[in-house]
Amino acid sequence: MAVEVLGLLADRTRLALLRRLGEGEADVTTLTESCDATRTSVSQHLARLRLAGLVTTRKEGRRVIYGLRHGHLRRLVDEAFNVADHQIGHLPPHD
Repeated sequence: MAVEVLGLLADRTRLALLRRLGEGEADVTTLTESCDATRTSVSQHLARLRLAGLVTTRKEGRRVIYGLRHGHLRRLVDEAFNVADHQIGHLPPHD
């Protein structure tokens, strides 16, 4: 299961979506605006995340609102970005 979760995080769009959802619930329009992807792509990625049980959905009128299922996922995404920031900070200088 851990491999599956990490595999889902290994996609730039899904990682951006999960990072944004870590800030709070959002609809597809808001999520599309927050990451550099088309609405169709965002919808497909959200469907994969929902089927994997990583995001929840609820209806608000005609809109579908997405949220993270677990706070653990938000921490995992935050740590992935912390590791990346740490790695970038330790890159050797370019000549």
